[in-house]
Amino acid sequence: MAFHHHYRLPEGNVHIAFSGGRTSAYMLHCILEANGDLPDRVKVTFQNTGREMPETLDFIQECSERWRVPIIWLEYMNEPPRYKVVNHNSASRNGEPFEELIKRRGFLPNRVNRFCSVEMKVHTSRRYLVACGWSEWTNCTGIRADEPNRRQPKGVKVKGTRHYAWQPLIDAGVTKRDVAEFWASQTFDLRLPNVGGNCWLGNCDGCFLKSEKNQAALAREFPERHAWWERMEKMAENTARLPNGARFREEWSKYELRQFIERQGDWIFDDQGILCQAEAGECAW
Repeated sequence: MAFHHHYRLPEGNVHIAFSGGRTSAYMLHCILEANGDLPDRVKVTFQNTGREMPETLDFIQECSERWRVPIIWLEYMNEPPRYKVVNHNSASRNGEPFEELIKRRGFLPNRVNRFCSVEMKVHTSRRYLVACGWSEWTNCTGIRADEPNRRQPKGVKVKGTRHYAWQPLIDAGVTKRDVAEFWASQTFDLRLPNVGGNCWLGNCDGCFLKSEKNQAALAREFPERHAWWERMEKMAENTARLPNGARFREEWSKYELRQFIERQGDWIFDDQGILCQAEAGECAW
């Protein structure tokens, strides 16, 4: 593995945010190769929203077992201390943490107000680390060199937080191609499709930040999983003060998207002009 020096642990407490995808797993592998067994001052966490595909949860567990690295599974909860520690067996699998958060807020997150990622990932891990006695730390995230818009200044405390940013994949010049080549050479992999370097079923299955095409594909290929997102919009209709508060996307509801897909044939997935192909972002951090 090249560029070992980029993965050397910085001084002090280090939090490695593991999203459960191929990129963050690649980063974790590089850090382990460069440092050996991780010291107690390093914690690897995965924040489960309950909307990850089963294959993602299995992949996280397999990485932990094969590489002999403890991964702490966390979930958001409304009651203090506002997080709980779970494991592969006890982790939520039907969006329970996400639904609990929506009930507390009374409206849905969207592309402008991404409180789901902030609460279930960022704040949940922070609450856990503070409970461990940490006052500040370096936060390590799997942002690649081909994601320049997500770069954070190295060694500078992130505004409004207790942590400093560390994005070793950017320093090492790692791209989607490098990650794909790495997993092609391994004896195990995330058992979800990789289309042009994009794992469209990664992170939350129906995330509103995913392309319109990917969200439509979920409605067609996994209608039972799409149904949860419809149910959340229906639930929010009774509590949201503003109309857009009951939709994940202001352009269309999940119900309207499914109705459109059911009225059309599969040809719409092949016509570049029908469904938006562009990604609006992702909830990994």
